[in-house]
This record gives sequence, C-alpha cells and structure tokens, in this order.
Amino acid sequence: MTEIDLKTQLGALIKLQALDTEIYTLNNKKEAMPQEIKLLEAAFEEKKLTLTNLEKTSLDLQKEKKDRELELGSKEEGIKKLQGQLYSLKTNKEYSTMLQQIDDAKADVSVAEDKILQALEQIDKIKIDVEKEKQRLAGEENVLKAEKAKVQAEIKVIDDRLAQLEAQRKQVSPGIDQKILAQYDRILASRNGLAIVTVRGNSCGGCNMFVPPQVINLIKMYDHIITCEMCNRILYIEEDQP
Repeated sequence: MTEIDLKTQLGALIKLQALDTEIYTLNNKKEAMPQEIKLLEAAFEEKKLTLTNLEKTSLDLQKEKKDRELELGSKEEGIKKLQGQLYSLKTNKEYSTMLQQIDDAKADVSVAEDKILQALEQIDKIKIDVEKEKQRLAGEENVLKAEKAKVQAEIKVIDDRLAQLEAQRKQVSPGIDQKILAQYDRILASRNGLAIVTVRGNSCGGCNMFVPPQVINLIKMYDHIITCEMCNRILYIEEDQP
C-alpha cells in the first residue's frame, strides 16, 4: 500500500481551497443577481403606477364629459318641448309658469355647458401630463434595460471564470487521496465553502477557537488529518510560522 505524503496532500488541499473560495464567492454573487433584476423590474413597475393613474383619470374625465353632453342634450330637448307648449297655454299664469320652467332649464343647460368646458380643460391638461409621463417612463425603461444588460454581462463574466476555476479544480483534485478529498468536500459543503484553514496565534482560522499547543504539535507531525474541535475544519500550519 502506497504511503500518503500528508504534507503534500495538505498543500494540494490548500490550492484546492483557494479555487473553491473563489468558486463559492462567485456562485453566491451569481445567485443574488436574478433577485437584483427582480428588484429593478419591481421598481420600474412602481414607477408605471403614476402613468396608470393618469390614464385612469383621463378615462374618467372623458366618461364624465360624455355624461354631461348627454345631460345637456336632454335639457336642450326639454327646453324645445317647453317652448313648443307655450302657444297652447290659455292663461297668463300658465304662461308665466312655463317661462320660469324654461329659464330654470336654460340655467341648468348653462351649468352643464360649464362642466363640459371644465372637463375639456382637464382632459387637455391630463393629455400633456400623460405624454410627459410616457416620455419619462421611456427613459426609465432604457435605464432598466441597460442595468439588466449590465447584470447579464456580469453573469457571463462569472460563468466564464467559474468554467476556468472548475477546469483548474479538475487538475488539482486527482492528486489528492480520495478519502481525504471526500472529507474535504463534506466539510466544504457544510462550512460555507471553507474546509481547510491555517492556525495563527493558537487560533483556528475558521472559527477563532483556541488550538492547544499539543494539537499544533500533532498538525506539524503530518501523521494524520487534524480538524478543529469546534468547527471541524481541517487545520494546517503555514511554513513561515514557528
């Protein structure tokens, strides 16, 4: 059975960890990007509400104008009927009463005409507001498209880099003992992409747990894999450390 050079194995794991740290960081960044796009789209939809409200107000005003025009037409028709009845009246009292009714109807017509004019003025004003809002939204939509394109471009850059890192990983992995690699991969998956850490100042580089001197001595012996009692990460000592 071939004896395993644990020091060399740890060196390979350190190289692998450098790759995996970047892979983990890039994957997290990539996973967050679709949410970033959703937030941009949600913000744009929020901005569209102003236009939606303006268009609804415009429709309401047009309906009101139409209703007023129908009302006006009805009142004008009523006046014609009343005027037609004037000549059939027999007494001055009836005649005076009818004239008063006609005057009242004409006053109502005047009010209806004023309301129609007011509605027309409001419709004209809101048309201008709608066009301004459409132009503003067109600009906002261009900004959104540019931001989305920027995010997609960043995703492409990340994907290209991840492909490079995975290729490098495949070059490093075969040189590591399968059992050691399996242990490393398990820790990597359970410890947020960080499986092997150095010991500095008697502290674990992963969780800052105190590492006793006797454990440090065991690490330096390279007899077997030593892990942190707290976070279970693989421990190593850098060459320049005492």
